[in-house]
Amino acid sequence: MKSKIAFVLCLLTMVGGGVLAQAPAASQEEFIKTHYAKFEYRIPMRDGVKLFVSVYTPQAGAFKDAGPYPFLMTRTPYSCGPYGEDKMPTRLGASQELLESGYIFVCGDARGRYESEGVFQEMSPHIDDKKSNRDVDESTDTYDTVEFLLKHVENNNGRVGITGISYPGFYTSASIIDSHPAIKAASPQAPMTNLFFNDDGYHGGAFMLSANYGFYILLSHRKLLCCLRSGLRTT
Repeated sequence: MKSKIAFVLCLLTMVGGGVLAQAPAASQEEFIKTHYAKFEYRIPMRDGVKLFVSVYTPQAGAFKDAGPYPFLMTRTPYSCGPYGEDKMPTRLGASQELLESGYIFVCGDARGRYESEGVFQEMSPHIDDKKSNRDVDESTDTYDTVEFLLKHVENNNGRVGITGISYPGFYTSASIIDSHPAIKAASPQAPMTNLFFNDDGYHGGAFMLSANYGFYILLSHRKLLCCLRSGLRTT
């Protein structure tokens, strides 16, 4: 793992950010609508699989600092909804301070989850010796995603921070092995690391039946949950 990666989220100083022209008077949801624009991309990976990301960029004139802005990315198996460029989330970013500081927020559906193509593999292992473009892992998926964003998202400053809690924390940790040089900071918080030791798979070697049942039912019904959230009927 590259030693340059910082495991403390010091993004305000390391990566940079804007300053609010004035404090928001409305709710966080309204603030997001008036300060950010949303874009969606399906990014081709080196093996041809396309992964989905939502990108929220500061609107022109919304912040005193006109940019360019750094990226702050999260990769998750739990959905980057709501989907559709006209649908904005009620929350964005890890904190209100970051939201009000001016970042390009990125949420990526992990491989095989929700709007991303491919096959989902839980806590997919890193491939040390990659022999072809078919040898992909979380590190390569993040690398290809970052490379695409740098080229296609306007007004970025070429710097990327990654953060995540629990399972997204695993993706943060796994993403920074052999990482893209644009990644300047990473904060894996309480990451999934070892299912056999206090990561809710096994506790002290004992299989956690109830926790695993609920968790895997959720993961295995991805398409059904997507349809239900969209108000669609399934057969």
